[in-house]
Amino acid sequence: MRRLTRLTLMVTLALGPRVAFAETPGADWLTPAQTKQALKAAGYSEITKLEADDGHWDGEGIKDGRRMKFDADPRTGAVLGEVPAE
Repeated sequence: MRRLTRLTLMVTLALGPRVAFAETPGADWLTPAQTKQALKAAGYSEITKLEADDGHWDGEGIKDGRRMKFDADPRTGAVLGEVPAE
């Protein structure tokens, strides 16, 4: 058992900053429901992913019949940038 614990620790340390953890939205952020509403007003017909990342909402959705990736302002829901999803 000690060997397994030591191996787990070594792998965790080796991965270091490459391991991604989702952020927690700030207290002053719009809720996911409010953000989805703002995104729908901006032309998105469906939001398929929405998570907090690096100080903004990061997500995917359908706009004009195309799958898009977007970043949204956490306090207004405004689209900060968008690109076609691959």
